[in-house]
Amino acid sequence: SKWTVGSAIGLGLLLLALSANFNARLDDQSVQIAGLRTEIADLRADVTGQIADLRADMRRLDDRLRAVEIAFGKVDQRLLILERVLIPAPATGAPDQ
Repeated sequence: SKWTVGSAIGLGLLLLALSANFNARLDDQSVQIAGLRTEIADLRADVTGQIADLRADMRRLDDRLRAVEIAFGKVDQRLLILERVLIPAPATGAPDQ
């Protein structure tokens, strides 16, 4: 019976040591997972900021393109007016030569 009690105590101590080791590993993994979550959150915030910057750049580019289109339309309109004034219209009743 001494062997049985001794074996039970030894087994209990062994299980206690294994449990402590297992809990320490779980704690380490929990810390690593928390670190990964933080990194993912930081990356998500960074990407979200970059997308916002790209959208702002696209809006500015769109506004600049719109301004160029308007200016080009004004130049085209002026050119049409100059062509009407400076280039004579072809004669409609001129004989063929």
